[in-house]
Amino acid sequence: MKETPEEFVKKTFFTSFYMTTGLSLFLFAIFSKVKFLAVILAVLFPIIFLGTFLYFVKLPDIKIIKKRKSIDREVVYAGRFLIVEMESGVLLYNAMANVAKSYKEIGKEFSNILNNIDMGTNIEDALNETIEFTPSPDFRRLLWQIINALRTGSDVSESLKSVVEQITREQIIEIKAYAKKLNPLAMFYMIIAVILPSLGITMLIVLSSFISIQLSLPLLVGIAVLLGLLQLIFFVVIKSSRPAVSV
Repeated sequence: MKETPEEFVKKTFFTSFYMTTGLSLFLFAIFSKVKFLAVILAVLFPIIFLGTFLYFVKLPDIKIIKKRKSIDREVVYAGRFLIVEMESGVLLYNAMANVAKSYKEIGKEFSNILNNIDMGTNIEDALNETIEFTPSPDFRRLLWQIINALRTGSDVSESLKSVVEQITREQIIEIKAYAKKLNPLAMFYMIIAVILPSLGITMLIVLSSFISIQLSLPLLVGIAVLLGLLQLIFFVVIKSSRPAVSV
């Protein structure tokens, strides 16, 4: 990040304030005829501001998690690629250069390693620097294995086989755990996001004809927004729980 932590928090504070103010004015323009609208907005303003501020403050963490998942999807294939290259007699430097060309996310990490080596950095120091900053524990273990093989003088390809097999087994376990987690999530989605809203709105329309409840446009829009947020929450939960595995 180019900003210091203080500058980032300050920018986030003002961005959240401007967005919350704009959203409040937008809601005021749409629901201007609703009674006690000013009181409702006065209560909602700090809540929306706090939620927006916390979201933007967490954006760096979200980007780090996204980068970690992108690297984890490629780490097994990149590790196998390195093993095949080195078993074919390709030097470690050239093998890492081929990985940098063949893979998008993990290739960027290897490109940084190669750039540091080209600038005169020792290969172990270049690998250690990437280990320090990479957000992926699996990729960190892969690089540690390369460093250990270089220090002991053993075959790098043989050392990589064990760690790649271990990462593969762990990813299979994650896939099985995700499959078990999907069943209750799908059931809750069907009940809360599909069945209850459909039956609830139908019953609301029927009751409105018996007890003379007026279904105004702001009420219907509010229900639609609430259902949209509910769908979005389920989508985010399911997507975030998906393991970072490419199958």
